[in-house]
Amino acid sequence: MGTASTNSTKPAMRDSLIAAAFQLFLERGYEQTTVDDIVTLAGVGRRSFFRYFPSKEDVVFPDHDQCLDDMTRFLAASADSDDPVARVCGAARLVMRMYAENPTFSVQRYRLTREVAGLRTYELSVVWRYEKTLGDYLRTRWADRRDGTLRANVVAAAVVAAHNHALRHWLRSGGDGDPLAAVDEALGFVRTTWGAAPAPDAPSEEAEDVVVVITKRSTPMWRVVREVESSLGGD
Repeated sequence: MGTASTNSTKPAMRDSLIAAAFQLFLERGYEQTTVDDIVTLAGVGRRSFFRYFPSKEDVVFPDHDQCLDDMTRFLAASADSDDPVARVCGAARLVMRMYAENPTFSVQRYRLTREVAGLRTYELSVVWRYEKTLGDYLRTRWADRRDGTLRANVVAAAVVAAHNHALRHWLRSGGDGDPLAAVDEALGFVRTTWGAAPAPDAPSEEAEDVVVVITKRSTPMWRVVREVESSLGGD
């Protein structure tokens, strides 16, 4: 989530409400903070709050709607020649990049959601929206496959699981390290498992020779063996 100074497309009032909300959440606790408390600290009215956030829960996740839009556009811009699995992995990377843009905020939110059961439920609904977006894209790309729907559902779930594995590890560390490198490694496992199959290997030069010998039934076996040896270059 960027700030007003780094992302001019985000209204200053919206950023002020987010900052005020998290200041109060950290000082008083999430459950003890009301929307009235937030708007008072931000110096705006209740109407201004609900112009940007439908509920108090939404102010905790202010960047996911935009990220979901970015992901949807990224997938829509995919070419037919793109590997679908590589494309959804690239889309998941957009989510990690969103978290990495503001490590302090991301870590604070993670700790807050660990403490408040209602926020964990809300977070699961956000994750489901990401997974559905990935799955919808894959189902379209694999519509001609007999196993297209199953494959799309499994791969979408695998991408989300790999992303969340890297994300949770980074958040638990307090935002240390390179989260993009970590998610690339995790998503690489998905691409290796589910991505485009490599081209078939060329026939081995050491493959055994096959010799077909046509002879009369009455031909002695010693003569048949000699003909085979002669064909194979034997002495």
